[in-house]
Amino acid sequence: MGEVLLARWQFGLTSTYHWLFVPLTLGLTVLIAIMEVTYVRTGNEMYKKMAKFWGKLFLINFAMGVVTGIVQEFHFGMNWSEYSRFMGDIFGAPLALEALTAFFLESTFIGIWIFGWDRISPRLHALTACLVAFGTNLSAFWILVANSFMQHPVGYVLRNGRAEMTDFAALVTNPYVAHQFPHVILAGLTTAATFIVAISAWHLLRKSQVEFFRQSMKFGAVFLLAGALLTSGVGHMQAQYLAKVQPMKLASLEALWETADPAPFSIVASINEDKKTNNFELSVPGALTFLVYDSFKGKVQGINDLQKEMVAKYGPGNYIPPVTPIFWSFRLMVGAGMLMIGMGFLAWFLGRKGKLEDNPLVLKALFWTLPVSYIANATGWYVTEAGRQPWLVMGLQTTSKGVSPNVTAAEIWTSMLGFTAVYAVLAIAAVYLAKKAIVQGPVEEHVTTAAPAAKGATLWS
Repeated sequence: MGEVLLARWQFGLTSTYHWLFVPLTLGLTVLIAIMEVTYVRTGNEMYKKMAKFWGKLFLINFAMGVVTGIVQEFHFGMNWSEYSRFMGDIFGAPLALEALTAFFLESTFIGIWIFGWDRISPRLHALTACLVAFGTNLSAFWILVANSFMQHPVGYVLRNGRAEMTDFAALVTNPYVAHQFPHVILAGLTTAATFIVAISAWHLLRKSQVEFFRQSMKFGAVFLLAGALLTSGVGHMQAQYLAKVQPMKLASLEALWETADPAPFSIVASINEDKKTNNFELSVPGALTFLVYDSFKGKVQGINDLQKEMVAKYGPGNYIPPVTPIFWSFRLMVGAGMLMIGMGFLAWFLGRKGKLEDNPLVLKALFWTLPVSYIANATGWYVTEAGRQPWLVMGLQTTSKGVSPNVTAAEIWTSMLGFTAVYAVLAIAAVYLAKKAIVQGPVEEHVTTAAPAAKGATLWS
């Protein structure tokens, strides 16, 4: 196995492990902030209790996300020094801002949030929760600004063999950011809501602390349904944008080898990448064109024509990404999203009718929905990153050109095995702590329904 492939595997494994924790962190901060604000507005102690319990699980997840995220940055100097040299002027700016603004903000106020219970006023404590949520999601914004440049470069000039920034505002307002950021944030919200629903279902099956987890279930179900629906809608708009800036990625998502007008949407396909065709496909005529253009008229470029265009523009080479895994990863992501919409509706509807606890099969299904959200996130990011191959920076630097020239395969193997061993230990510790907190449930304390001053107040008023 060559150095380039090993470096890709190492970064891919590190990123995958890191991303197991990121969506839950993004979403839980928002939901915990909503719980605390609701507590302040209604006086309902149940929401305070919810914020404390789900906040404990958030802290375990956050710690793991920080540790694994720091390791990611090591790779830029270890295995991707040529990428760092080429992109440093641009990539460094949003990462520096992420550390100086977002990470500093969330880290500071997490400390106040942890130790501020019963030491500062409820309103001030709720404000710290909101600032943690803002800082965490701002962190995601700056990182996605950097990633979006790799997907769609803007505001730069090539000088002395490097990409140098000429317009910071263009970098921040990159249209790719406008499509990617809400998709990531809503996916995080959906993941967090799924987490709350799944854990609540587990406790309701065991009839433990029923009132607390009944309320958590109702709370989580609303955001699961809304989050899954909005994520799918924003994802659809992002796919339409791909037709303009990354047509090769879009064509690979559908295994569309030949340009068509109207273009079909393939449900399943037997893909022959060697012959650059599909041996078999089951498709819906004109559906892809409709999804892209909201009309049954419109040309969608095929992989073969796009390959010819890229050869003419960039020179000889294979500019086709791995079509088969991208095709099936996209369908797995879409299927997972549809399943979460269905389970979210089921949890919301039955919970609203007061019939959820009488359906153990539904509760079991809701519990097992938890890994589905992680599958959706993982496959979605695989499609995003693998879909632009062979480019590391779209149209500017190929992946093979970004790897460190002096790193050997043996060195990459050594560091990869070392990181994997450390990650294994951390994973065991994280699972142990999370399981212990989940099984224990919230600390029992007196719960009131509502403060007299807030009579009639609800989550929305």
